[in-house]
Amino acid sequence: MMSVLAEGWVWWVGALAIGVPLVLVVLTEIIGALRRRRSPAVRPLLLLRNAVVPVAALVVLLAFATRSDQDLVWVRIVGTVLGFLLILLVLSGVNVALFSTAREGTWRERVPTIFVEIVRLLLVVVGLAVLFQVVWNADIEGLVATLGVTSIIIGLALQNAAGGIVSGLLVLFEQPFKLGDWLDTGDAEGRIVEVNWRAVHIDTGSGLQVIPNATLAGASFRNLSRPAGPFVVSLPVVFAPSDPPHEVATLLRQVADDLPMRLPECASSVEYGGAGAYQVGIPVAAPSQSGETTAAFLGRLWYAARRRGLSLDKIAPDVAGDREQREVVLDRVARALHLDGELRATAQELCRVEQYAVGEYLDRAGVVPSAVGYLVDGAARLSVPTVRGDVACGDLRDGEFVGSAAVTREPSLLTAVAVVPSTVLVIPVAVVAQIIRAHPVFATELGADLELRRGQAARVLDTPSPSLARD
Repeated sequence: MMSVLAEGWVWWVGALAIGVPLVLVVLTEIIGALRRRRSPAVRPLLLLRNAVVPVAALVVLLAFATRSDQDLVWVRIVGTVLGFLLILLVLSGVNVALFSTAREGTWRERVPTIFVEIVRLLLVVVGLAVLFQVVWNADIEGLVATLGVTSIIIGLALQNAAGGIVSGLLVLFEQPFKLGDWLDTGDAEGRIVEVNWRAVHIDTGSGLQVIPNATLAGASFRNLSRPAGPFVVSLPVVFAPSDPPHEVATLLRQVADDLPMRLPECASSVEYGGAGAYQVGIPVAAPSQSGETTAAFLGRLWYAARRRGLSLDKIAPDVAGDREQREVVLDRVARALHLDGELRATAQELCRVEQYAVGEYLDRAGVVPSAVGYLVDGAARLSVPTVRGDVACGDLRDGEFVGSAAVTREPSLLTAVAVVPSTVLVIPVAVVAQIIRAHPVFATELGADLELRRGQAARVLDTPSPSLARD
């Protein structure tokens, strides 16, 4: 290096005096343009302008001033600093070229961080080897041979552990899952909360399951979050083979469609497998809603099956128990509903008691009720469907009517949804007519209830939306 600089040193001095400022000015302009574009290439160019170019110029100047081997030590020290800066520049440039500008979905974007760190380590090792060989004339061949033999010995001694690590790295490189995905490994199911080079951490809801990557590499698992889109909760249900399949399928579809977890744009599915076996598919937003959806569906299905007289899980309805419950309910409401004498016997024969789970519909707006209901126990929320969605307009308490529009054969104006487990006495229209003939005051009570519901609906429908009010 000294001989090259010694020959024609005037040219080198001229090049430094003119070239270094010119290079710095050009780099400054380029950095300014890239900074306005918010380019990731600004960082390596700043390192080049602020450190690499000045230190390189200093190395050349020191080389001119060197007159002995003792002075050459300072040149080598500064040259070593320059070598370190060049290594940093290469690392920064590779990071910008390969990873900072990676588009979503490309292999560069999917490369795990640990692979990037390994590549950086290799570049640093190779750079240091070249640096010490060029600047300090170090003999690295012996060092490389020693490291090679040592690596073979360590690899043979730790081949099982190394095999697991390599398997884990291959899983990370393939990236069949990512943070937040819902994974089912057979032994555990839950959401991935951490992924590192050794293991995957899964939040199962009852604890943290740590599964080594090597185990996942040698086994099959299901990523419930892929492909993107709705996740279908699949539930097997069994009824008695004697239950009509079309009635059961209609009931299952209605219960599934009424679940708040179901995606509105996707319909539920019901498949009949014979011998009373059915498979219900409920589309939800994410696998994390599977448990909540299953619990809500099975709970509501129990109530709905009893109301329809179907044999869920092949268990026939308790006719005797229902009769006793009806007698108890009629004893409670006989005075309020004017059930005396023959009317009581008629109600015992024709009325029925229905139970509803939380969230079930007691009445639906826009649908003509088939009978008048009387809320015996529980409570319901009343709402009116509008273009802005359902708007709450009141509550339904014990001793109030549900679906009183059945008397006039008009669609209900309000939707009633149970907010607690509720019990309703269902009174057929024919029985209502008999009660009215015997006790005309009952017609007045039903009429007052109808007017109350119409008033509640009118107040909501006549109220302008907030956006219109602001306009």
